[in-house]
Amino acid sequence: MTALFALATSLMYGLADFGGGLLTRRIPALTVVVASQTIAVIVLGVIVVATGGWTEWGPQLWFAVAAGLLGPVAMLAFYKALAIGPMSVVSPLASVGVVVPVAVGLFLGERPGVPQFAGLTVAIVGIVLAGGPELRGAPVQRQAVLLTLLAAFGFGAVLALIAEASSNLTGLFLALFVQRVTNVAAGGAALFVSVQRGGAALPEGAGMGVLWAALPALAFVGLADVAANGTYSMAAQNGPVTLAAVLSSTYPVITALAARAVLKERLRGIQAAGAGLALVGTVLLAS
Repeated sequence: MTALFALATSLMYGLADFGGGLLTRRIPALTVVVASQTIAVIVLGVIVVATGGWTEWGPQLWFAVAAGLLGPVAMLAFYKALAIGPMSVVSPLASVGVVVPVAVGLFLGERPGVPQFAGLTVAIVGIVLAGGPELRGAPVQRQAVLLTLLAAFGFGAVLALIAEASSNLTGLFLALFVQRVTNVAAGGAALFVSVQRGGAALPEGAGMGVLWAALPALAFVGLADVAANGTYSMAAQNGPVTLAAVLSSTYPVITALAARAVLKERLRGIQAAGAGLALVGTVLLAS
């Protein structure tokens, strides 16, 4: 079940990243984050009330609050890095955040066997290559690299934290709700400050109509991201964290395939090789 939940996480993260990337071409990234997470808060609030999830309130929810604070920081660092550095370097480099939950699993005493260690190595290499890193060209700005590493740490820490925020399904709904409320509060505050400093919350010359038109896509991005967090937490609770973390982080393969299917982007040789290695690593891990 761990492998199944982890691969579902990869699917949801990959599609959410693809959808978010498309939206940020038309709408400021911070607005996309706040709007999509607001929709997630509303849906999760209904689920918490319907399932009685509020009865699971306890000190473990501080892990969800921490995940909610780190999430927007990681996302903004990631988008900033994309703005100043080549996507072909930034995107795969951000996926190395997988080392955070893997390190947590090892710290907690998990000791994968030889096939699993081989799978870890092969899958991580495949994840990085699947993003299509640029091996030639001008050097990447140091600021872009630092921002990307900050984003990678944040993404990995969110996975590790949300896995510790609940111990059952109803508790998971409450933890995800708390995380998203914190996301919206932190992202909303950042958006307010940005607007006060002259930044744009909406595309120039556009009104709220652009958000209404994008509502289905925003809902998909927000809910897919929530679903990914939820399935990762279930994967980590039902099996080795190291296995769950690496399999969940194969999402660059999904993003690349979505770009191929929807935008007709051709996979480069290095991306195809990375996808193949990620699949080989998946088989070794599942063994």
